[in-house]
Amino acid sequence: NILITSALPYVNNVPHLGNIIGSTLSADVFARYSRVRGNNTLFICGTDEYGTATETKALEEGVTCQQLCDKYHAMHKDVYDWFGLSFDHFGRTSTDKQTEIVQDIFTRMHKNGFVSEKTTQQLYCEQCSRFLADRYVEGTCPRCAYEDARGDQCDKCGHLLDAIELVDPRCKLDGNRPVVRESTHLCIDLDRLQPQCAAFVEKSSTAGAWSANGLSITNSWLSEGLRPRAITRDLKWGVPVPLAGFDSKVFYVWFDACIGYPSITAAYTPEWEQWWKNPANVQLFQFMGKDNVPFHTVVFPSSQIATGEDWTLLHHISACEYLNYEGGKFSKSRGVGVFGNNARDTGVAPDVWRYYLLSSRPESSDTIFTWANFVACNNSVLLANIGNFCNRTLKFLDKNTTYAGIVPTADPALIAAGADSVHRRFIDDVNELLTSFIEHMDAVRIKAALSIARDISARGNQYLQECNTTNALFTEQRTQCDTVMALAVNLVYLLSALFHPFMPATADSICRQLNAPSRLLPDSFALDLKPGHIIGKPEHLFTNIDAKKVDQWLAEFGGSASDEPKQESKKDKKKKAKAAAAAKTVQEA
Repeated sequence: NILITSALPYVNNVPHLGNIIGSTLSADVFARYSRVRGNNTLFICGTDEYGTATETKALEEGVTCQQLCDKYHAMHKDVYDWFGLSFDHFGRTSTDKQTEIVQDIFTRMHKNGFVSEKTTQQLYCEQCSRFLADRYVEGTCPRCAYEDARGDQCDKCGHLLDAIELVDPRCKLDGNRPVVRESTHLCIDLDRLQPQCAAFVEKSSTAGAWSANGLSITNSWLSEGLRPRAITRDLKWGVPVPLAGFDSKVFYVWFDACIGYPSITAAYTPEWEQWWKNPANVQLFQFMGKDNVPFHTVVFPSSQIATGEDWTLLHHISACEYLNYEGGKFSKSRGVGVFGNNARDTGVAPDVWRYYLLSSRPESSDTIFTWANFVACNNSVLLANIGNFCNRTLKFLDKNTTYAGIVPTADPALIAAGADSVHRRFIDDVNELLTSFIEHMDAVRIKAALSIARDISARGNQYLQECNTTNALFTEQRTQCDTVMALAVNLVYLLSALFHPFMPATADSICRQLNAPSRLLPDSFALDLKPGHIIGKPEHLFTNIDAKKVDQWLAEFGGSASDEPKQESKKDKKKKAKAAAAAKTVQEA
């Protein structure tokens, strides 16, 4: 039983290609692989909807938080549907199930003595009558004097900040200067949970073969020593805290976001505990960008452990580095990079996008999306390798002058184990590559596995060349030709299963052309399309992309704005504060 989650995308923007390859697409590939290997698989994801970012975005757009979440949840789902992501359920965190499960976990943690209180100094806006989260504050950076530093970080010098460190701080909602007040919050005592957390990490990272960056980031947290971490915030949009004296607060989004996995599962099936409280029979695989690692390897498992219940804990974590765009960063505000909705607008099929992103998956280091490589990948790999082998094989088989679409019989003597023939060497080579593919996929080395799948297709092309597969072979060496075609068409069938996790629509097209059902991925290459089977009509799997498109797409998506943030004029600041105040009035109404 394989339980797979993708990091819940935050609901305040459209995902870009780096977001997609970093979590959702990678998780989808493994889920599809798990299914095609015959495993009982559940793939869960959804939008992360609570927290400061949602409140801030809702104020900017002049809508309620729920309206904002409804809008962006639909946008995310539309993007993922287009990319062919096969979630068993794509849910959301702003649900009654989320409230129920989050509050139950907290109550058990509190009862078991793993929750403490801490009083801190925070900025408070007397005009708004609220404590200001970091995103609601801006001011002058104490290090570089940049006037529009955020409450948590300066975008110019990169220095991490505490909001009360800002010089001349101002409330982003109304422009007024906030004051410093004390606020008491609840913390999870990670320091007291460190021994149990460290034991979990040692056991799981070994058994589950965690990605190197996932383990390194986790060990860095553990070696520094875990400290109590706040799990509440002075906000309105979130899961209410079920404890006297804290009823005006909600849970911090990074405490409750990971609990979204079981709550989204609970919204899908009433039997959710068979997945989430069944560690002896379920393996949990989680996919994310590297910045989300500590919350999945430290905070969430520690919360589960603190309840005293027998939760399904993380088995394998797959954490991606960053995908950059043409040497820079994706930026929605500057119009730089390809976002989920833009990919569809290019007219290029989803499977081509999937293949290129997966072949560039930043597994161990940052990678770069370039339009030149995107076009070359389609034309030189998909079209010239995979598409060429499948189309060449099926067209030769379909011709009225050869087999009229009927699968021939391979000569048993030519393909028998130990036979000294080009055909037997081909079978052995495919089996060796297939074994390696399965080993890599089992270990979630997706990029390497995709490369091997490509090599298997290339071996098919090589086989057709070695055997000089022409009309002359059919007329002059019929037994040889029958064997070649029987093996080649069955390799095409095997490729449908190999490429299904990466290019599902392409796999479906292959099966349709073969007039054969979708299949599981076997441990070894076999002739599953029997003699006499009649194939369907051959079609091209891919089409050529004109190289001129590179310049067109660079102009459309390249952007030219400087990466350095621009300081706003005092006039612009006043306009923003006035607009935010008006939006706040709309939201509260």
